Amino acid sequence: MTGVPASATGGHAPAASVRRPAGLWNIANILTMVRLLLVPGFVLLILHNGGHDPAWRSFAWAAFAIAMITDLFDGHLARAYDLVTDFGKIADPIADKAIMGAALICLSALGDLPWWVTGVILFREIGITLMRFWVIRHGVIPASRGGKMKTLAQGVAVGMYILMLNGALATARFWVMAVAVVLTVATGLDYVKQAVVLRRAGRAAAGAGNSGTASR
Repeated sequence: MTGVPASATGGHAPAASVRRPAGLWNIANILTMVRLLLVPGFVLLILHNGGHDPAWRSFAWAAFAIAMITDLFDGHLARAYDLVTDFGKIADPIADKAIMGAALICLSALGDLPWWVTGVILFREIGITLMRFWVIRHGVIPASRGGKMKTLAQGVAVGMYILMLNGALATARFWVMAVAVVLTVATGLDYVKQAVVLRRAGRAAAGAGNSGTASR
């Protein structure tokens, strides 16, 4: 060693380390996988013994609650610690829709929730997911505050319906579900508006770029 800085001797400082892409087996993806695995377990629990056993419905509620909690953490962890992967981008929304869809369909099949409520929520969730893919080449539609409130309202409402509540709590869950349905429709329409604007802006930018290239 000469004790002379590399810059003074014409050398080069060590190159900055290249950030390695996140591997498949990271905590965010594991939480997503857990949520996917909880779906069949939840269905078995809620339908066990005819679907109207308070004890088994409580177990089903616990599985649903765990799934909702993992949904809160996996996306945050992926973004905060740079753990975003292609698997996570695809599996996370699938896991979200799977557990919510399974709960809604089971509740309607058991006669606890009107089918039209399940239809409205699932139509919105599946439609918005497909729409995101439709406009993804023009940009990403970010999750709005209303969308987060919708998710929370849906989770609380469905959780209350999974539990076999009576009296005032049974009345309360009706109104919580009503709020969830209103937010579901309102945020869905807002996302459609954003998608149309984003697609038009993307096509306009592409057209301007093509015109500029042709004029050269």
